[in-house]
Amino acid sequence: MGFLKKTWKFRNAIEVIEYHTARYGAPGQGRVKRKKPTPEEMEKVNQRNRERVARHRLREHFEVNDYLITLTYKKDLRPPDMETAKQNFGKEFLKVVRREYRKKGYEVKWLRNIEVGTKNGWHIHVVINRIPDADLILRKAWKYGKVDIRHLEADGEFRDLAAYITKTPKTDNRLRETSYSHSRNLPVPEPEKKEYHRWKTWKDIKVPEGYYLDKNAFYEGINPVTGHRIRSYTLLRLEHQQQEGERNLLKDRKKNRKRKARQRGKPREKGGGGHGRREQRI
Repeated sequence: MGFLKKTWKFRNAIEVIEYHTARYGAPGQGRVKRKKPTPEEMEKVNQRNRERVARHRLREHFEVNDYLITLTYKKDLRPPDMETAKQNFGKEFLKVVRREYRKKGYEVKWLRNIEVGTKNGWHIHVVINRIPDADLILRKAWKYGKVDIRHLEADGEFRDLAAYITKTPKTDNRLRETSYSHSRNLPVPEPEKKEYHRWKTWKDIKVPEGYYLDKNAFYEGINPVTGHRIRSYTLLRLEHQQQEGERNLLKDRKKNRKRKARQRGKPREKGGGGHGRREQRI
């Protein structure tokens, strides 16, 4: 056939992948000579797939103001290996969280990535659904260090968050080892599928009313496995564009205030009367 179009529809996003089926040729269906993909090319493909599936789970099962938490380890309580860290999370932390959520009539949903840095610093990033008193439950359940809690934001409808929660040493050279996983109650929705026999519509991206094309999520290239062209893109609701613009404006204003504060503080530092710039925890 010509090419296949897969469409996933979420509350605030529409995600599309278009690629050749490669079953037989079609008018206008060009193909690059197939070659064996390199390990680097395959790793990029695998990482894009990991991010895509994680992104679908986030868009389907989580909302703004759910939690992104980071579980840290005190230096003397760091695990000796990844298997121990998995037990710290699953058999200890998660066991308590599940019990407390059930008491309140809720089911816990989560994605997590255990990370150990090149300097042996351990921490666990967790996306988890928020319920009443969830912050108290999470801090009570983790006994190895601090619990940093932040609310999820709608930037790119969790596009960057999906990349963040699936990091590996190949995508971040500060990491030595990682382990990504998620709860079983996060099924990935099936896409709508449509086959086209002609390739002439490749350049046309139809944006429905009330949506806009997320330029940061647009990808077009050659699939190293099939040698055929592939394209993916995301359409977001316009109300999210306005909200994201307002957040970016607030971030820019905050950066400008910090820059001006540093500039005002420079003369005092030279004179010896300043206290230095306090490190801000982010």
